[in-house]
Amino acid sequence: MSESVHESLVDDLVGGLAPVRRLSPPAWRAAAWLAAVLALAAILMPMADMDGLRIRLATPDLRVAALGAGLTAVAAALAAFMTSVPGRSLRWALLPLAPAAFWIGASGLGCLRGWLAPGTTPADGHAMGGCFAFLVGVSLPLSVLLVAMLRRACPLHPNLTAALGGLAAAAAAATLLVPFHPHDATATDLLIHAVTVLGVIGLNGIFGGRLLGGGPDASRRDRGG
Repeated sequence: MSESVHESLVDDLVGGLAPVRRLSPPAWRAAAWLAAVLALAAILMPMADMDGLRIRLATPDLRVAALGAGLTAVAAALAAFMTSVPGRSLRWALLPLAPAAFWIGASGLGCLRGWLAPGTTPADGHAMGGCFAFLVGVSLPLSVLLVAMLRRACPLHPNLTAALGGLAAAAAAATLLVPFHPHDATATDLLIHAVTVLGVIGLNGIFGGRLLGGGPDASRRDRGG
């Protein structure tokens, strides 16, 4: 093949290509998603009873549980964006474990407390239904936004990345619920929250993972089939 023909072939191959826009660093993209969470919080906060919130958060276990949920959202979001980048260590997936342990542990200790926290009431069935609806309703748009942001990175472990995104969305929703949750910790209330959070994580891992490239075809590729 002559040099001129070779150059012409190369020109034909690259002529229609568009420049690829480089992704921002994972930490910046995680910060952008967390900024969206803060924007949602700013919209919701005027509707919250802040005086009641201050009274409730004076109880140590309720305060630590709220802080643990918020830190879990931050850590899980960062872990999701880190694991979405090929070549990054999967050990980033362990990042949310410590704050999640504080969240779960403080919530469990609240159930063992022998007195009603100031500013709270026991949750009835209607209140628990409202908590479930809030957690799902807030987790859904946050999950959709997160998956859309993660999709551009083409993660090699999409189901894991999507599940971490689900944890981030669920923890963020639980944090935003705190100002609107004037109820003390009970075993039933904790169970409702746990089932909802695990459901959000599982659905994100399954459906979000498929959107990120984790469907059956990807599984066969991973096995070399």
